[in-house]
Amino acid sequence: MMVDASRIPVIVGVGDLRWNPADRHREPLDLIHDATVAALNDSGHAELGTQIDSVFAIKTVSWSYNDLPGLLASRLGATPTVTSTSPIGGHWPAALLDRIGAAIARGESSAALLVGGESHASSTALRKSGVAPDSIGWTAAPGGPPGFDPTDLGSPEMQRAGFIVPTRVYPLFENCFSAAEGHDARESLDWSARMYAAFSELASKNPASWTSEIRSADEIGTVGPGNRMVSEPYPLMLNAMPFVNQAAAVVVCSLSTAREFGIDESKLVYLWGGAGASDPLDILSRNSFDSSAAMHDAVHRALDGAGVGADALDIVDAYSCFPIVPKLLIRELGLPDTAIPSVTGGHSFFGGPLNSYTLHSVAEVTRRIRDGANLALVHGNGGFLTYQHCVLLSSTAHADGYVGDPDARALTAEAPELITDYTGTAEIVTASVEYGRTGEPEIGFVIAATPDGRRVAGHTGPENAAELTQLRGDNPAAIGRTVHISDENGKLTLTF
Repeated sequence: MMVDASRIPVIVGVGDLRWNPADRHREPLDLIHDATVAALNDSGHAELGTQIDSVFAIKTVSWSYNDLPGLLASRLGATPTVTSTSPIGGHWPAALLDRIGAAIARGESSAALLVGGESHASSTALRKSGVAPDSIGWTAAPGGPPGFDPTDLGSPEMQRAGFIVPTRVYPLFENCFSAAEGHDARESLDWSARMYAAFSELASKNPASWTSEIRSADEIGTVGPGNRMVSEPYPLMLNAMPFVNQAAAVVVCSLSTAREFGIDESKLVYLWGGAGASDPLDILSRNSFDSSAAMHDAVHRALDGAGVGADALDIVDAYSCFPIVPKLLIRELGLPDTAIPSVTGGHSFFGGPLNSYTLHSVAEVTRRIRDGANLALVHGNGGFLTYQHCVLLSSTAHADGYVGDPDARALTAEAPELITDYTGTAEIVTASVEYGRTGEPEIGFVIAATPDGRRVAGHTGPENAAELTQLRGDNPAAIGRTVHISDENGKLTLTF
């Protein structure tokens, strides 16, 4: 039986851009409006803007808006019945695109807009120069400077251990994964550098990219001036670049609406749908640190729901705030280590506009499908490798129309009991070292297992950090070593 065209979601227009703060400091709403106009123009029928019935915005972090969708709709002359702004999380572009697809499939929407953007380069520069953005015209009501939520730093247990920022947490997963793969720190860094060199080449060709300079694997993998070590094994070029001014917009319609407007069939990219999952918010409550149960669930439910295997994918675009994320996706899809899972260019070189990076991926994947690719998987990641969502986009309609599952599945774990203020022996499960700006190891981060199977976590001082470092000297591998641990309120003293 043919699927009703009014229930088939299609992407009809995409737009994304970068804005140089040297030209003028512009707020996120302005950039998002420009990207939306570009997306509507891309459809070939800008008048579609007044027919938008739903506007979904990815939460901006560089500037706060009480009702970004409403502000944007008023500029477009649209009167949407549904407006929504996401919470924080890099998975939301994929998750909301999936929700839009589901709403169209249920007959609840016929034309929707998904937008996101940041002016983090400008807001940072203004703050450093002592200029309040609202004093130069940025929207003050409804809107204003961003607030801060302490829960964004992780659970109380994570905060006690010092695991409070992504640059400290993602390396713990990378190092545990590498140990499980049989790779030492240098091999881990080399793989990351080769992949990110290819990412930089992709970014150099993307007009919306924050940087256009191509970096070699040697440059990326060599620690030195301009590429200091942040947390092992990630020097600066393997960390996301959030200080950008970028925005993106995607217009999604029902197939029947696209045809009513006379949109060229060559513009249409079919949204098959996807799936999402989440692991426990507290990383110390997870089963392991060498994989992502949520990613496994989301990837395979998305593929299974569409009845395809990974071998059917022409394009894979991974979230890439740190190399461990695309590496895990490569493993989930059974791709070779030489795979380059991006067409966008990655957070380090294309730019990492916080929650909205994956919206740029959707825009670029749409262009690639229009140019001849058949099937793509776009992946989004949020939190501390917590939230995962994938969507499938294609040049042709799925036989069953929309086949996604927009409601993310919350996974539970049976992790070892976390104990505090422990003294005794323990085996290191994973560890990382954060470096100071002088280039010396400054803080060690350790998760370890006690002989009775419980879990210990915390941070060390510089001396133990130097003993944990894997990229300097002849230190033996930290992971798997048995040490004596003394935990005093999260501060660990290790005796090797």
